[in-house]
Amino acid sequence: MKKVIEKMEDFLEIGGIKKDVAFLVFGGCSLAVSIFDIIPLPFDAAWIAIILCGVPILMEAFIGLVTAFDIKADVLVSLALIASVCIGEYFAAGEVAFIMQLGALLEDRTVARARAGIEKLVHLTPQTARVITDGTEKIIPAAQVKIGDIIRVLPGETVAVDGVILSGQTSVNQAVMTGESLPVDKAAGDEVSSGTVNQFGAFEMKAVRVGEDSSLQRMIRLVQSADAGKAKIVGIADRWATWIVIIALTAAGLTWAFTGEIIRAVTILVVFCPCALVLATPTAIMAAIGNATKHGFLVREGDALERLAKVSKIMFDKTGTLTYGTPEVTDVRSISDYTKEDIYAFAAAAEQMSEHPLGKAIVRCYGKKPAGCTDFRMRPGEGVTAVVNGKNIKAGSLKLLKDIRISAQLAHGAGKYLNEGSTVIYVAVDDILAGYLVLSDTVREESRDMIAALGHIGVHPVLLTGDNKNAAGTIAAQVGISELHANCLPEDKLDYIGGYQERGNAVCMIGDGINDAPALRKADVGIAMGGVGSDIAVDAADIALVDDEIKELPHLLSLSRRMMAVIKINLTFSMGLNFLAIALAITGLLGPVIGALVHNAGSVLVIINSALLLNWKRGT
Repeated sequence: MKKVIEKMEDFLEIGGIKKDVAFLVFGGCSLAVSIFDIIPLPFDAAWIAIILCGVPILMEAFIGLVTAFDIKADVLVSLALIASVCIGEYFAAGEVAFIMQLGALLEDRTVARARAGIEKLVHLTPQTARVITDGTEKIIPAAQVKIGDIIRVLPGETVAVDGVILSGQTSVNQAVMTGESLPVDKAAGDEVSSGTVNQFGAFEMKAVRVGEDSSLQRMIRLVQSADAGKAKIVGIADRWATWIVIIALTAAGLTWAFTGEIIRAVTILVVFCPCALVLATPTAIMAAIGNATKHGFLVREGDALERLAKVSKIMFDKTGTLTYGTPEVTDVRSISDYTKEDIYAFAAAAEQMSEHPLGKAIVRCYGKKPAGCTDFRMRPGEGVTAVVNGKNIKAGSLKLLKDIRISAQLAHGAGKYLNEGSTVIYVAVDDILAGYLVLSDTVREESRDMIAALGHIGVHPVLLTGDNKNAAGTIAAQVGISELHANCLPEDKLDYIGGYQERGNAVCMIGDGINDAPALRKADVGIAMGGVGSDIAVDAADIALVDDEIKELPHLLSLSRRMMAVIKINLTFSMGLNFLAIALAITGLLGPVIGALVHNAGSVLVIINSALLLNWKRGT
């Protein structure tokens, strides 16, 4: 018993239980055992384990039988406890009770933690809105906004309800709904959704969908419904409990009837008690979780690795998952006497005072201090103008350059980038088009090798993104994904995942944005990018990739399959040991105390086999 305590102290500390908790649970037991060896007690020390560990098992078994006739592993444990106590084998009873509670503790460490993802989604909903009535602005609770109300949204504010812009131009961050990495320019007549953020420029809008009908509230309901539909895996010992109880009682009854020795019958109940069987799964899961942690994965659901081992389809969000999720200047083109460096310098100088994310990206990627500029003006939805080194610079979209002639050759060249999903910023010098910059989201260096490795282990990758088809197709081709679905809203991702599941596929979803939360919940296993991802995506997922090193994904999937192989070995060994012990008990060669020690040895061997997973590596 001491060896089991010591082994589990080390194991649980590696698996993530805080040292003080491990000490309180097991260190206290170790100290008690040591004291009991030195100081004689007026009663058998095994009664401490029987009362503290056995009584809760008896109560749970009794309540389950009476209220729902639910036969679980604790029913057989209760029979073994009662029988052992009745014939005075207190050590056997205490050992069985302690081992079973040890297994329960491990399972408690691997079940789902309380998560606050839905609450965070709720907190995203603005609490107030600026309603315009008869030309007067009044701030009211967002819940009181009615369809048809005119609402003003200032720079930096979150849109309270779904609506249509009536006046004003701006750029809106729609990542909460679509996951798009780049903000979207909006003008009169365009739709805006609740939960999206106004980047700059005030605008007025008419409310179209309010309250429970708004986009954000619909997403909250999607997350709730997707989570409710995810089945939880039941422990193997509990699944087989009914048959184990029947076989154990039958074997014990027949042995007593034919031999007349009740001690043999009690020994059968003790050795048939599924101690090692209960430890087989949670110990392997804890060791695999410890291994996954070393490779940057935080496993938030205990049974997530069990589900991951069955995955045949893995869905990737594009932005922030396969890509870095931030716009970068990927190309600069000159169509004048100015060099590429000149075009880049003019754009960076003009954009240095811009609040637009694309303007900030140009300055950041330029990497040098831009030249000074004067007479800076920002035109929402179009671009910026400024005077740089005495030259009038315009940098922005074609709307800004509407008075400047654009050649067919230039339009064709820029169109190639636009078709790939990139953004083009045109640069004019003194009202003459000089060139343009290309901005796009860039693929992570490890993405292609990771996708190839997934294919080698039999997992089929699918791209599932809110970006347009051109951008999605470009990224898919770069990383080697042949199957993709673009322009996906949160409900679309749910539909695609549900469709794959209905066709018999176990699905894993990997994403980083708030818009991925429903899909992460719906999938058999959800993995969130913990570094760049939103808190809500992490809370919705079963596993978080803390450092965003997606190259480790093949290791995680291989680890989950290795873990299941270890669990099967543990189960086979524990059941084989049980049947061998039963045969010896029937012949009278094994008594209750020795039977309890056999259980102890079996449990230790299961723990040691599981612990080997801690340092397992793919390919070994």
